[in-house]
Amino acid sequence: MVGTLFTGAGSLFSIGLKRERIRIPLWMAGITFFTLLVPGAFTELYPSQNDRMGIAETMRNPAMTALIGPGNLDNYTIGAMTVHQMLLFTALTVAFMNILLMSRHTRGDEEEGREEMLRALPVGRLSHLQASFMLALVTNLLLALIIGVGLYALRIEGMFLEGSLLYGTALGGIGLFFAGVTAISAQLVETSRGTAGLTIAVLLFSYLARGMTDINDQTWSWFSPLGWVTKTEAYTSNNWGPVLLMAIAACLLLVAAYYLNAKRDIGTGLLPSKPGRAHASWALSSPVGLSLRLQRTGMAAWGVGLLVMGLSYGSVLGDLEGFFEGNELLQQMLDEDDRLTIVEQFLPVLMVVVAILSSIPPLLSMLKLTGEERKGRVGHLLGRQISRQKLMASYLMVAAVNAFVMLSLAVIGLWVAGNAVMEEGLSFWFLYGAGMAYYPAFLVMLGLTMLLIGVLPNYTKLVWLYLAYSFMIVYWGGLFDLSDWAGKLSPYGHVPQVPIDEWTVLPVIVLIVCAVILAVGGFIGYAKRDIDAG
Repeated sequence: MVGTLFTGAGSLFSIGLKRERIRIPLWMAGITFFTLLVPGAFTELYPSQNDRMGIAETMRNPAMTALIGPGNLDNYTIGAMTVHQMLLFTALTVAFMNILLMSRHTRGDEEEGREEMLRALPVGRLSHLQASFMLALVTNLLLALIIGVGLYALRIEGMFLEGSLLYGTALGGIGLFFAGVTAISAQLVETSRGTAGLTIAVLLFSYLARGMTDINDQTWSWFSPLGWVTKTEAYTSNNWGPVLLMAIAACLLLVAAYYLNAKRDIGTGLLPSKPGRAHASWALSSPVGLSLRLQRTGMAAWGVGLLVMGLSYGSVLGDLEGFFEGNELLQQMLDEDDRLTIVEQFLPVLMVVVAILSSIPPLLSMLKLTGEERKGRVGHLLGRQISRQKLMASYLMVAAVNAFVMLSLAVIGLWVAGNAVMEEGLSFWFLYGAGMAYYPAFLVMLGLTMLLIGVLPNYTKLVWLYLAYSFMIVYWGGLFDLSDWAGKLSPYGHVPQVPIDEWTVLPVIVLIVCAVILAVGGFIGYAKRDIDAG
């Protein structure tokens, strides 16, 4: 009887592999590339142990512990440095990959009607969930093996085989843990968006809880899954206990997901959904109102997250002088200018991070149009007295406002925290202007998204690759001495880095013109192409 619950899981797993034949390799290639790139850069920047111990001293402050976790600062080898400065952020990326993967193959398939069709075939009730977790398991095992062997293959002093394998296994373990959390979330809520949102909320809470406990009492960080990652202490004590804890927790979460999945009906969630109003409000009488209504929960969540992010980044500005003193890696990212303080030199670097992270919500907002199209809902709107151009323009309007609000919240959070910890404080309008200088770059990204929606609707995910490229090339360009033309391929590379660069109107005009051209191309393409009926 139990065996029939998983009938056909192998076949569904094969289908899942075929569907993810592009996404998973791209994720794994990106994570592996930057994981293997950093130790070599550390070796060149800090060739001697004295250099590395000097950097370790600058890391002995609560702000850095909250940001990247504790590390073995008494024996700061290349391996210990890599674990301390890279492992936690890489774990966040791996967790995010698994959240998207599992939400897409569980609640996403159920929401779009695929699972109901599969249930009509001779497959078990739990086969689809089992196949989804098998896909996550294979992905994380391969990632752990590739990264572990890759780090050891670098042949860097102090990066031995056991520590390298533990580094990779810790990443795979945290990935499986959050795959299990996503499987639970998929049983609780009724939408893929809600599934991903709930699990990301757990991820963010884990990060904040780890930061607070690492500062006050690191014993309590055992209650945070991300705390387990830092407690592996690869290349030093090589503690495999947290990895075993991740594996046990992932198994328990999967068993709980099986139980919850067996209790509920397909298409429903165990958490009661709020019933809608008997009559639609006046705001829903227009495409703009409908678009805003569909996205208001996500926008609110992202707004709170970006505000908290700004507060977190602003809190480190008070101790910035000591943080940069002797840290050649970070100093190399700054433009040396005796006329400017360390804070003024660091702000452009910080603004790049703030701007690109703030780009994610408006891009999601614009891509919501293709999501509605694939679910067959756009046809109902276009069947009324609504043109395609008006429908696309409504999503553009919401996305543009979304971009303005998200960037504003992140900068306001940065100003509030920075102003509180700095003796001289920060000028609000100076900081706000430096942040808003990136708004034209946002518009270019929205225009590119519109062009992909109108001309290449099946390749809209390319905008995320372009955003990732923009982040890496603009943020890390100074560290790896990349050519200026590589940065100019991104709209963010054309933004004046105030106060290092003088603000000029020409880049703003160029970016706005590019955004308009891309948007017009998107309007024309969307008006001419066939609409997916779902």
